[in-house]
Amino acid sequence: MALIPSQVLRVAILLSYFSILCHYKALDMPAHQTYGGSWKFLTFIDLVIQAVFFGVCVLIDVSSLLTKGGATREQERQLRKLISLRDWIMAVLAFPVGAFVVFTFWTLYLYDRDLVYPRLLDNFIPQWLNHGMHTTVLPFIIIEMRTTHHRFPSRPWGLAAVCCFGVGYVLWTCWVHQVTGVWVYPVLERITPLARVVFFSAMTVVICVFYVLGEILNSYIWDQHTEKVKAE
Repeated sequence: MALIPSQVLRVAILLSYFSILCHYKALDMPAHQTYGGSWKFLTFIDLVIQAVFFGVCVLIDVSSLLTKGGATREQERQLRKLISLRDWIMAVLAFPVGAFVVFTFWTLYLYDRDLVYPRLLDNFIPQWLNHGMHTTVLPFIIIEMRTTHHRFPSRPWGLAAVCCFGVGYVLWTCWVHQVTGVWVYPVLERITPLARVVFFSAMTVVICVFYVLGEILNSYIWDQHTEKVKAE
């Protein structure tokens, strides 16, 4: 039996994302006042994705509790739709985007933090908030994957959806640069146009790799769980 019910964990994680988002939006940062605001940063987009995902999870938990033992056929149909939406968000957005943000941020940070998180930001963003945006995202999503079985779409459809997200963000980043003349991330200012094409292509491949890793991890966790239940 779990020490903390998964429903309680989801509520706690959802509240933590609300807190992080509120503190982030309250920051008086010059970048938030320019074209695109917070929405030009993948970190902020990822936080919104995670909050929406855990919001759907909590909604499913509440709906299941309220209709337990007395759900009508229509209520069951609506609940199945919510579960399908939850699983799709997990597979296509929450896990791959969350893992991508954590991996790329800390890789670039450890190599040269000024490429992605200039020291100037330390004056605006406290350490706990930085970790809330760039560290705890991954363990939170793995906890959810461990506590609930999620059905992934077929790999071609899943990869197509992830690619659409990745390409969409690249195009958005290029549009912000077209309007403002400034790249969202310092690393993009330091490389040549050809290197940017390679960089964007590589990042799209990486996020697709994380989709496949999420699918494999989900299958491994629940195949092991099924085998354990059968053995008992």
